[in-house]
Amino acid sequence: NPTLEALHVLGGSGTIQEIYSKVTELIGLSEDQLEVLHDPEKGSQTEIEYRLAWTRTYLKKYGLIDNSIRGVWALTQEGRKTERVDPDAVRRFVMDQLKKEKAAAKDSELGDPEESDAEPSWREILLETLLDMSPDAFERLAQRVLRESGFTQVEVTGRSGDDGIDGKGIMRLGGLLSFQVIFQCKRYRGPVSADKIRDFRGAMIGRADKGLVITTGNFTKDAVREATRDGAPTIDLVDGDSLVDKLKELGLGVSAKLVQLEEVEIDRDWFATL
Repeated sequence: NPTLEALHVLGGSGTIQEIYSKVTELIGLSEDQLEVLHDPEKGSQTEIEYRLAWTRTYLKKYGLIDNSIRGVWALTQEGRKTERVDPDAVRRFVMDQLKKEKAAAKDSELGDPEESDAEPSWREILLETLLDMSPDAFERLAQRVLRESGFTQVEVTGRSGDDGIDGKGIMRLGGLLSFQVIFQCKRYRGPVSADKIRDFRGAMIGRADKGLVITTGNFTKDAVREATRDGAPTIDLVDGDSLVDKLKELGLGVSAKLVQLEEVEIDRDWFATL
């Protein structure tokens, strides 16, 4: 139900990150709850991410939502008319459907969430690729992104253990103004909390005009508020969605080609007039 509500609030569609942010806002999860890992021994996926993945799988099988190859989830026609569902009814429907589809199978479990969805989008593949990078390589990628975006004198300093600061650079505007910027890179699958933003601000005070945090994950609503808190140096935030968009825009490890699709429509009324 929170996922359905989030999609309605978002205007009927949203990325996984947008849905995640809106759901956690709607149900008021604390930062401690958001950081709980589903299985610490198997990876960095948080419990809320795991449950939301299953939710999308069930709601898709139930016919209320669908996803595109671009990784955007949207309400179906039936979903737009549905505000709430009976969770038990949804589960029974999905399990009955599974039994019909796999009548000969011994195992009646669904397997991994979203396994039957469309092929992973380029965004999902790219994010997984970034998560597989070593910390040093990810810092060098951030350095390249900043250089390609107009920064000069960009240096990576993370290996020196400089209070969580991974690098620094100078941003020039119109050839007239320049800002000293320090940045931090976080290869997170889950959210970056407000505590991490406060720690970074403490390290940047007196060293730079602005701060920048780049992550493959997202930011909690408290982290976003902390980054723009009145009376404190502003910290700009780049989440996973923004990062993959920037890589595509800059053509860094990502190439796009235009594929022309011919769509043929039949006018039955025209034939009926003959």
